[in-house]
Amino acid sequence: QVRLVESGGDLVQAGGSLRLSCAASGSTFSIYGMGWYRQAPGQQREWVADISSGGSTNYAESVKGRFTISRDNAKRTVYLQMNNLKPEDTAVYYCNRYSPALAWSWGQGTQVTVSS
Repeated sequence: QVRLVESGGDLVQAGGSLRLSCAASGSTFSIYGMGWYRQAPGQQREWVADISSGGSTNYAESVKGRFTISRDNAKRTVYLQMNNLKPEDTAVYYCNRYSPALAWSWGQGTQVTVSS
């Protein structure tokens, strides 16, 4: 079982930027597509972005053009660069495999709060 540790969340003003990191244990990280998800208070967890083992990316419409997902296989880490943050981006952010149906155990997540 892979262990996931998210970090980088913070309180920022609208228009600001954050870079989230997700470190994964396990030597086979590079073969897996990975995704970022978020869960706002009182809402279900939603998909934000994903990246294939080969580096192809997909984004939710709500973040397209503002967020960038990337990965460093040598460090077993996936990143989410978030620019032009909006209050509606406030949520706990999680990483996991690209498909929730294939998910490993979820980590603690990292809190992102965007003030208006």
